[in-house]
Amino acid sequence: MKYIKFYLAALGVIAIDQIVKLLVHFNMEPGMSGEIYVLGEWFRLHYLLNPGMAFGLKLDWEWGKLLLTLFRLAATVGIAYYIWVLIRRKAHAGLVWSMALILGGAVGNLIDSIFYGVLLEGNAVPGAPTPWFHGQVVDMLYFPLYEGYLPEWIPVWSGQYFIFFRPVFNIADSAIFIGVALILIMQRRFFADEAEAPAAQKELVDADEIRTTHQG
Repeated sequence: MKYIKFYLAALGVIAIDQIVKLLVHFNMEPGMSGEIYVLGEWFRLHYLLNPGMAFGLKLDWEWGKLLLTLFRLAATVGIAYYIWVLIRRKAHAGLVWSMALILGGAVGNLIDSIFYGVLLEGNAVPGAPTPWFHGQVVDMLYFPLYEGYLPEWIPVWSGQYFIFFRPVFNIADSAIFIGVALILIMQRRFFADEAEAPAAQKELVDADEIRTTHQG
C-alpha cells in the first residue's frame, strides 16, 4: 500500500488530463475562433496543438519528434523508478507526492505523443513519416493576464504589443510545474533527512574514535 497510493495519485493526474484533452478535442475548434471565455479576458480555453515541448519548443528535424517522444518515454520510466527508490529509502512524503505529480504529468503528455497521432484525426505532426510517436500534445489553458501596448515610459519595449501570460498549457504541464515548484520551495525540508544522515554518521565515527582513544 505504501507504493500504490503514490502511483494512484499519478494515475489520477493522467485520468483528469486525458479526459480534459479529449473533451477539448471533440467539442472545440482549434485557434482563437473557438476560444471559450471562463473568467472574462483573463482565463480562456484555447485549443492548441503543440508539436514539441513546453512553450512550443521543438526539434526542427525529420526525426526530431520521434527523438523527443523516446526521450519522454525514458524520462517517465526513470521518474517511476525514482519514486520506488524514494519510498524504499523512506524519503519525505512531500517529496514523493511531488514526484508523483511530475510522473502523472509526464505520462499524460507522453500518451499524446505516442497515440494521438493515430487515434485523433488531424493530430499527427504534418509530414511525419508515421503517425505513431508523432502525436501533438493538446493544450487548452490560457491565462493572458495582461494584453495591450506597453507604456511609453518602459525602456526598450515601450509601445510594443505585449501579452502576459502568453503560453498555452494543459493539466499535465500544471502537474509537472506544481511538482517541481514544491521540490524547489520545500527542498530544505524534503532533503533534510539526507543532509542529516552524513552528520549523524560522522558523530558515530567521532564517538568510536574517542572511545578507542580512552581505551588505549
